[in-house]
Formats: sequence, structure tokens, C-alpha cells
Amino acid sequence: MDPVSIIVAAVALGAQEGVRATAAEAVKDTYAALKRLIIDRYKGVDPSPVEAKPSSEAKRASLEEDLRDAGAESDGDLLAAARALVEAVKADNPAAGEPIGVDLERIESEALRIQNVQSSGGGVRVRDAKVSGPVDISGISAGQTGTNPTP
Repeated sequence: MDPVSIIVAAVALGAQEGVRATAAEAVKDTYAALKRLIIDRYKGVDPSPVEAKPSSEAKRASLEEDLRDAGAESDGDLLAAARALVEAVKADNPAAGEPIGVDLERIESEALRIQNVQSSGGGVRVRDAKVSGPVDISGISAGQTGTNPTP
């Protein structure tokens, strides 16, 4: 991911995770610091639409465009703040923001067929499964590049 994509993904992740009642203070503080840095350094750039709808591709694309237009791709402090937020979220909630096309846990079945999955993160994750018959996992396209809510 390029620096601006990481920054936008961090804003979306912080918006999603920072509002949880159980979110660590480190998450809330690093998210507030990232937003403050964007607002203070880039007067025409407003992260609040992404904050209101962190899963919206359109809102993230708009913020990304605004940051690029403002020259944020070369702002090392902003990138460092985004990475600090991502690390704080990972420390508080390791599973946060991990896109998985199909995520199955504790299943029992006679057969398992998963086909034609496209995901920007992991394709298929199966944990604690008991399958007595055939397993067919095919047509998986994972780790695709593009706008992703997770850095």
C-alpha cells in the first residue's frame, strides 16, 4: 500500500475501532492525534465523512483524493501517525480490520465446498472444522490490491 492508502485505511480503522466502548485509550488517543494532524496540516481535507461511514468506499476514495491533492503522500509524520494507530488497534483487537472472504469456525459437515471467492485480504479461513467427506476449495482470489480498510 502506498502512504496515502495507509493513511486513509488507518482513518477508517480508527473510526470503526475507536468508537467501541471497550477500545483502549491508546486507540482513542492515536486516532484523535491522526485526525488532528490531518485537520491542522491540510485545511481543505476533512476526515469526518470517513469517520461517519468508515466502510464506505466512496468516502474513503474522496479522502484519499483530497490527501493526494494536498500533497500528503510525502508527509512522514502523517504516515507515522497512521501506522501508530494501526499498531494500537492491532494491540487492542488483533482481528480488527482483517478482511476474509470466507471465515468459518467450529463447523461439522459431511462435505465442504467453497468456490469463487474474491477478497482483498485472506481468501478462506477455516478453524476447528470436522468434515467427514470431500472438501473442495477452488477459485479463490485473495490479497488483491486496491482500496482496503486495513493497512
